[in-house]
Amino acid sequence: MSCDKSRSKALTLAAKAAGVTSMGITGDARDQLEVVGDGVDPVCLVSCLRKKLGHAQIIKVEEVKKPEEKKKDEPKPAVPEPVHPPPYFFYPPSCSHYPHQYPLYF
Repeated sequence: MSCDKSRSKALTLAAKAAGVTSMGITGDARDQLEVVGDGVDPVCLVSCLRKKLGHAQIIKVEEVKKPEEKKKDEPKPAVPEPVHPPPYFFYPPSCSHYPHQYPLYF
């Protein structure tokens, strides 16, 4: 693509292709057309470009890799504290040590 007119024509042809999500002119000399999309047929796209522009060549076809999503650490449920039973105290037996307090009835 030597001039702006051919670049513009290539971009419009790529935009009409089915499944194209984005496109752009890349390369050092701005002579490469980069097309990104889902289900784009590269052979059909190149043949269409060859018919309208003359020379077209596939340099690289690769699958777009989605960035790996990091799993967020789910907060762990709080561990419930064990319930302790109330303290149990041993009381001394309640009996009278003084026998003269109680009258004896015979």
